[in-house]
Amino acid sequence: MDFHFSEEQELFRKAVRDFVANEVAPVAAQLDEREEFPVALFKKCGQLGYFGLRYPESVGGLGADFTTFCLMAEEIARGSLSLAAAVSMQCLMGTDFVYRFGTDDHKKRLLEPALRGEKLGTIAMTEPDFGSDLGGITTRAIKDDKGWMLNGRKMWITSATVADFFTVAAKTDPDAGFKGIDMFLVEKGTKGLSVGKRIHKLGVRASETSELILEDVRLPHENLLGQQGTGFKNLGGILAEIRTMTGALALGLAAAAIESSIKYAHDRVQFGKPIAAYQAIAHKIAQVGTEIEAARGLVYRAAWLVDQKTPDMKLSSMAKLFSTEVANKAADECTRIFGSYGFAMEYEAQRYFRDARFLLYGGGTSEILRGIIAKEMGV
Repeated sequence: MDFHFSEEQELFRKAVRDFVANEVAPVAAQLDEREEFPVALFKKCGQLGYFGLRYPESVGGLGADFTTFCLMAEEIARGSLSLAAAVSMQCLMGTDFVYRFGTDDHKKRLLEPALRGEKLGTIAMTEPDFGSDLGGITTRAIKDDKGWMLNGRKMWITSATVADFFTVAAKTDPDAGFKGIDMFLVEKGTKGLSVGKRIHKLGVRASETSELILEDVRLPHENLLGQQGTGFKNLGGILAEIRTMTGALALGLAAAAIESSIKYAHDRVQFGKPIAAYQAIAHKIAQVGTEIEAARGLVYRAAWLVDQKTPDMKLSSMAKLFSTEVANKAADECTRIFGSYGFAMEYEAQRYFRDARFLLYGGGTSEILRGIIAKEMGV
């Protein structure tokens, strides 16, 4: 078995890492403090071709494999999880349904500009009372001769304040549970669509998150993305990618936290020697480093299976579960190694600690994932 990335992938990783080191990391703290969407960096990612990595050249993409996409997600997360969250939404959930089920007009007007960073797409599934229980959503889509009428409220919508188009989950059959869910394309400026309150978060604060309100939103028939009754099934088509990609984001944050811990442990002197010389500190770093490598193996094996057209839901769920928990552990140990300075806003340790919590929710909570894994194992 070959566990090496290709030369092309390694060169790409280096290019992304250089971009992050030179342009992202130096402003990450400022973005977090201001809670501002990183407009300039977001557009630069579009210019660099990141948004089109996993899409074919026929729609303006680069036609790269999913593993390369995960390398990009990991490296951007090393510098700013806020930027990485916005970028990954644009690359995957925010544009995938338009690519797979949109009309030629949708692709020309929305998808292709989005892959260049000129328009922004996002997905709207979660509601105030329904997150993990997606089958319980109450946003309703009613069909008539003119098309569709949507009503409902969405919550925790990434980039809603700056989005140009939304993939909205709604019930076309309220009694059918998951099978009654469908996806609809709703463009900014559509009558009845509005962005509600913005959510001020503990972490990833430069990735703006808001409520979305739909009041008698009229859509043409062609804005149903996919055949009626297949929305949840179609979401399942990219769920392994979503979970694996979230694992890659976790790897990036964990790597940043452990690297920061190592540097500080060498710089900080107590009782006449650097704290890295003390076994208690060295063992923390060794343990976290080992778990990060284990997480990396899970994430990139899951990514490889996606590239082989054999996505594994159990493995991708394991990758997401383990890597996000490891990222939180790495961030926690980072604050402990920093000691009281880990509590100071001027050091990055506290940002890693806050941002890491974000990784636990999207793509399935740890509790939900453990249930899925157990079921896949026959329990």
